Amino acid sequence: MTTGDQSPVPDFLARLRVDGRTFVVAGAGVGMGRMTSHALAQAGAKTVVCVDIDPARADEIAAEIGPCGVPWSGDVTTRADAARLAADALAINGRIDGLVDIIGMAKWESILDMTDETFDWEIDINLRHAFLLSQEIGRTMVGTGGGTMVFIASVSGFTAAPMHAGYGAAKAALMAWVQSLAIELGPHGIRANAVAPGTILSPRMDAVFTQAQRDANAANAPLGRMGATYDIASAALFLTSDMAGYITGRTLVVDGGVDAKFPYNTL
Repeated sequence: MTTGDQSPVPDFLARLRVDGRTFVVAGAGVGMGRMTSHALAQAGAKTVVCVDIDPARADEIAAEIGPCGVPWSGDVTTRADAARLAADALAINGRIDGLVDIIGMAKWESILDMTDETFDWEIDINLRHAFLLSQEIGRTMVGTGGGTMVFIASVSGFTAAPMHAGYGAAKAALMAWVQSLAIELGPHGIRANAVAPGTILSPRMDAVFTQAQRDANAANAPLGRMGATYDIASAALFLTSDMAGYITGRTLVVDGGVDAKFPYNTL
C-alpha cells in the first residue's frame, strides 16, 4: 500500500549547507557578526568576507574562522566604501552568493530633545548601509544569477520603547526596505529577509547591563532566558541557506516569545 506520493525527498541537512559559496558579513567583528561568520564557515562557505570598520577586528575574526576568512575594513555607510567592498568581494571568486548585514547601534534620547545630528546618525548606522550594500552587492548578484540577503532589524521596529524613537524608526524602515528588495530583486533570483532580535546579551549589552536587568529580561521571556548572539547567527544561517529557499520579504522575530505575550496586565 502506498500513499501515492512519489515526489523525491531532498537531503534536508544538505539544504542547510552553503558549500562553495561566497558571503559578505558586514559588522563581522563582534557579537552577532562574529557568530554569523562562524556559522557560515562551519556550514561550508568557501569565502566569508569579514567586514568591520576596525581593521584589527576584521583581521581577528577572519583568522578565527579559518582559511575561508578574508578581512576587509571600511565604512560602508558611505557610497565609496560600499562600492569598494562589492568590487573587492566579487573579485575573490567571481560572484557574491550572500550578504548578511548586521551593522546597527542605538542612542537613547527623547523625541523632543533629539538633535538633527542624533537622528542622522541613527539613520546612517541602522539604515543607510542597507541601502548602499543592497544596491552595490545587488548589482553583482543580478549579474551572476542571484543570491540572498539578510539584514538584522529589531523588535523595536514593531513596537516602541521610550527614548528609542530614532532607532525604532530606522529599523521599521529597514524591514520595509527588505520587502521592497524581495519584490524588485526576486525575478533575478535574489531573496531578501530580515531577523528581528529581542534583547540579546551581546558583548556591548553585557558590558552595560546590571545583574538585575539581566534577570528582569530573562524573566520577561517565556523561554526564561535572554537571547544569545548565536541565536541570531542561527537564524541568519537558516535564511541564507537553501532551507529557506522559498522565503523572501519576511522578518523573522527571535525574541524568546516576548512578542507573543498579551501586552496588558491581567487580574
